[in-house]
Amino acid sequence: MNCLEYKRACFTARLPTDYLYSASHFWLARREKELWRIGLTKFATRMLGEMVDHGFGAELDAPVSPGQVLGWVEGFKAISDLYCLVEGRFAGGNPALQTDITLVNRDPHDAGWLYAVRGRPDAKCVGAEGYVQILDQVIGRMLGKKVC
Repeated sequence: MNCLEYKRACFTARLPTDYLYSASHFWLARREKELWRIGLTKFATRMLGEMVDHGFGAELDAPVSPGQVLGWVEGFKAISDLYCLVEGRFAGGNPALQTDITLVNRDPHDAGWLYAVRGRPDAKCVGAEGYVQILDQVIGRMLGKKVC
């Protein structure tokens, strides 16, 4: 897996270059022609803290669209909604998280994926270079508030 190395202040990450990313700190990885796995970026997991629980309200094979809330994830620091980033049909959550939710923190860009959708990604999603720009803006604002 080719990765772009990112470092700013006290945050570092390896961003797979064949993934897409959202401004809300999710990643999308193509698994088949129209099957996409979606997960939280390392930045998101750092902001949420160690994962403790998650759940989905979306039914298997239900139509979904970008921006729709599909479920939630709870970390020690915060609870967050899980938003859809693909126009298509919900293909289910990651079954491995039922027994080990910490995969989201330990392996956020692979085994710690959250859910899958069959369809077409939101046009607002960007490549790794575009996500670096998003991170630079967010971390820059945080540094202005002396948060690291």
